Amino acid sequence: MSRLIIGLMTGTSLDGIDAALVDFTSTPPQLIAAKGSVLSEPLRAQLLALQSPQANELHLAQLAANAHADACATAVHELLAQAGYTAADIEAIGNHGQTIRHRPECGYTLQISNNARLAEQTGISVVGDFRSRDVAAGGQGAPLVPAFHQALFTNPMQKRALVNIGGIANSTLLIAGQATGGFDTGPGNVLMDLWISQQLGQRYDKNGAWAATGQILPDLLAQFLSDTYFALPSPKSTGRDLFHQAWLDQHLAQHNAAPADVQATLCALTAISIADTLREHALDAIYICGGGSHNKTLMNMLAQALPQTHIYSSNVLGVDADWMESFAFAWLAKCCLDRTPANLPQVTGAQGPRILGAIWPA
Repeated sequence: MSRLIIGLMTGTSLDGIDAALVDFTSTPPQLIAAKGSVLSEPLRAQLLALQSPQANELHLAQLAANAHADACATAVHELLAQAGYTAADIEAIGNHGQTIRHRPECGYTLQISNNARLAEQTGISVVGDFRSRDVAAGGQGAPLVPAFHQALFTNPMQKRALVNIGGIANSTLLIAGQATGGFDTGPGNVLMDLWISQQLGQRYDKNGAWAATGQILPDLLAQFLSDTYFALPSPKSTGRDLFHQAWLDQHLAQHNAAPADVQATLCALTAISIADTLREHALDAIYICGGGSHNKTLMNMLAQALPQTHIYSSNVLGVDADWMESFAFAWLAKCCLDRTPANLPQVTGAQGPRILGAIWPA
């Protein structure tokens, strides 16, 4: 009998909902269908507005959570139709929700989505709120995917890292004889997306084409990298609470730079901040997933920063780079259902292993 779970992910980039249908009957589990849905402009605007404090935000957050759940329900129905399954075939949905605050130093992280509404609209049990228990145990609540990477991609014959480049970039270190490591390296696409939206009205820099027309500005890059976050030891995590428009404006106020040069330098910031955390480990290979894997300029910069290391898409590991995180949240949902701890305390800083998530039964 198949054990099918759907994972849903909406990340810091706010570009869409990734839905992955995973069969956990076999070992390793198999991704059997996936579908991406673009967030509507009204919902994206709602979620972006909630990234900063505003009047009446409790009410606005609940409305956005309802709209997010509705979009997730649509994504689930479309995925099931595409794959030829019904709700009755699915054990659960693992729904990450949309992060609107990440403040582990204050004892909380908040991912919104009305999971009761999602269960009601799909007729499928929902597992959500994955990060709060780790934070309650003294952890960062992020990144959570290293446990998934460890379970599926450990190879004793290769010193490897998996790097997810979404709005925020995070890395997982899988080195034989060492405990799995991982942390948020810093901005992935978030600052590049903010800048191109402000300057050209585009959601993202497709293939890094705009960045490729600019020049990296060494002084500006050094100023970006002087942020204290980059020098922090792990465990550490970050998000739009740090890397946001005001952060960018503050640094740019001291420079009269051409817009394309700023974009190139932001692209270099992502590449260098990733490379600086990996160089000392003398890795054999790095596998990239997330939207940033499609940014050719970023990938070239990363390769130049790590010339001795082979860099691949996670596709070569058997998981498409676009679906790695939604796959991970299906896996995290399974762990919750099985009452299996799914955090790595050495990664998040939690006091110990914890079962992550809450369940809304169908």
